[in-house]
Amino acid sequence: MLKIRSLIALVLLCLFALSAAPAFGWNETGHKLVAYIAWQKLNPKAKEKVNLLFQAAPEDSDIAGYFAFDSRSVATRQLEQFMTVATWADIVRDRKFPVRLAKYHHGTWHYSDIFFREVNGKIELATELKDDPQNAIERLHVMQGILADTTKTDAERVIALAWILHLVGDVHQPLHSVARVTELEPKGDQGGNLVELTPKGTPREEQKNLHSYWDGIVTLSAPRVNDACDTDYIPGLGQKFMKKYPENKMQAQVDNLKFEDWRQEGLDNAVKYVYAGLTRYEKPSAKYEKQAYKLSQQEIALAGYRLAKLLNQILGQ
Repeated sequence: MLKIRSLIALVLLCLFALSAAPAFGWNETGHKLVAYIAWQKLNPKAKEKVNLLFQAAPEDSDIAGYFAFDSRSVATRQLEQFMTVATWADIVRDRKFPVRLAKYHHGTWHYSDIFFREVNGKIELATELKDDPQNAIERLHVMQGILADTTKTDAERVIALAWILHLVGDVHQPLHSVARVTELEPKGDQGGNLVELTPKGTPREEQKNLHSYWDGIVTLSAPRVNDACDTDYIPGLGQKFMKKYPENKMQAQVDNLKFEDWRQEGLDNAVKYVYAGLTRYEKPSAKYEKQAYKLSQQEIALAGYRLAKLLNQILGQ
């Protein structure tokens, strides 16, 4: 019976990995890559504490259930759980589970927008527009405080950990830090969600927008082969990103754990790369896709290194 349950758990994890992900920050592949890279840099004490916290997760969060019981090594299954938990904040959006949705889902926590407009070729901040009070940057500060507070229960701290795993990834997707103001979007383009990349009149279910394009740039540029599961797909990509953008080559950025600076980096990247060379209602060019994938590799690697540094400081001392 135990072997059957373990097999079912493994199959469900693989099916989840292959399912279409909604446009909520990096798709699940991007978030798992951030987590994979962070895991390589976590010290043993931090890993031990992470695994203990996962075991203490509230039952209705499902986090403890992401650990598979099968014949693979414990280390492999712990890594797999860590990567899956990095997507938990998107999993709990599922409206088929209204109780879990009501308790754990917080839509405004996934982004922290700087509103800007272009005037005569120059960037100006649209200071009349304000971000939501509870946003990704504000929540990172809160969750960091909860995770570091040993007077909190482990059940409270593990939820904070799950949010940190996710939000560090979100903030490094440039369109989670900006909202461009135009005549068409006087209140901002919702992080590119209102910028369509398909021709006018395209049926709603077939429409593509700028935000979803960047969310899925990894799987667009480096698709899975033969429906590979995460353990066959994520490590190869993660190692590739780390080799291309090694931690010691970006150490000054890695050491900067000021969340507000991360948001500013998102604005800079959005202006320089995301909105540049783009035509509304048209598919991005091959040149644009190449540059988008290059920047995304860099930002995912940087997010992974920073996540590890943050968790090592909080849990690995």
